[in-house]
Amino acid sequence: MQFEAPLKIIEYPDPVLRARNKRVDAFDENLKKLVEEMFDVMYKTDGIGLSAPQVGINVQLMVFNPVGERGEGEEIVLVNPKVSKYSKKIVVFNEGCLSFPGIYADVQRPASVKIDAWNINGEKFSVSLSDLPARVFQHEFDHLQGILFFDKMTDDVLESIRPELQALEKKYESRTGLPSPEKIDNRRRKEVAGFGQS
Repeated sequence: MQFEAPLKIIEYPDPVLRARNKRVDAFDENLKKLVEEMFDVMYKTDGIGLSAPQVGINVQLMVFNPVGERGEGEEIVLVNPKVSKYSKKIVVFNEGCLSFPGIYADVQRPASVKIDAWNINGEKFSVSLSDLPARVFQHEFDHLQGILFFDKMTDDVLESIRPELQALEKKYESRTGLPSPEKIDNRRRKEVAGFGQS
């Protein structure tokens, strides 16, 4: 697993965010160094969670600290996580994402979740999370599946952030000289031709 420090946050619509993420096989010093660097960039950007694909490394790894302050709260590292159970209760929460700077919107998710994962030393464990830790986990777990938080938004909520998503697409195009690999406009539901809302 090769990486260069300092890590940089990958922003939408970079295709790295949609790519397949491989399982972590080596629980070595390189993994520990990567986790350190991920926490470092997470705190510097005022995040509370970060997945490896968000720093350009397509592996099944996430870090989070719901307090979001170095030295406070609990630093959680999950390697190759899997969900064993979602609660039936669904809650709405206003989410942000480091890969979508400045964008916040409501997302519905299960209130609690039970997961199986490995720790940084390669030991398997199970844990149940609820409230904010459950929310952060599910957001980062989605990243590991190539799912972005706007994929989970209702049409109305998505419509409210459309201009900001378009601005990120334009920023990507001007920075890379490439066409945006995805366009939010392609998601617009087909409207009934000729009949507007009165």
